[in-house]
Amino acid sequence: MSKRRQLAEVIEAIPDGASIMVGGFGSPGTPFSLLAELQRQRKRRLTIIKNDANQDGYGVSRLIEAGVVSRLLTTHLGLSAPARRAHLAGALQIEFFSQGLFAERIRCAGVGLPGVVTDIELPDELGVARESIEVAGRQLFFEPAIRADYALLHADRADGFGNLRYRGAARNFSPLMAMAADQVFVETRTISDAPLAPDSIHTPGMYVQGLVQVAGDSHEYQPIPR
Repeated sequence: MSKRRQLAEVIEAIPDGASIMVGGFGSPGTPFSLLAELQRQRKRRLTIIKNDANQDGYGVSRLIEAGVVSRLLTTHLGLSAPARRAHLAGALQIEFFSQGLFAERIRCAGVGLPGVVTDIELPDELGVARESIEVAGRQLFFEPAIRADYALLHADRADGFGNLRYRGAARNFSPLMAMAADQVFVETRTISDAPLAPDSIHTPGMYVQGLVQVAGDSHEYQPIPR
């Protein structure tokens, strides 16, 4: 059964207050078209889980500027001045993670683990409350898994069954996020009629609920229309 959907259709399924994982490392892998539609439909009180906040005028940064994001889970703010201003003004709650723990906590959710035990310490000024345990005389910290209601991803190509292939660095966190969200919507330039070759599949279609064919490429900066 084909999983092709229209852009507006998949975003209409996302309610206000949803938690959303967003693929991408900077520009590569960021689903700019899905994020643009998220803003156009004026979704509110969103929790966004993404490696970075993109740059001014693009992607997640534009959503923050529009005031639709209330919470951001991320490893850094990148080049987003709106994210920094909103955080300092108290309008945006931000939780920072080291990049390795960010990926691992998402992976844990995807494989059904409650979290990961680590010896990585965090500076006190971050104000993060962590559950600690002692193992063989070592103090370790428990980091809970990160799940989301939805994941929005960009793939280089897909087939009608939802099998995905990413291109180069655009792969980044997307395979992990596809496993750790309740529903996964994907934008791609190419949806082939023939099934992808099994050895070329990075994310199996069993994780994907909707595919949207778009013209843009996530390797290029795609500004969100005002």
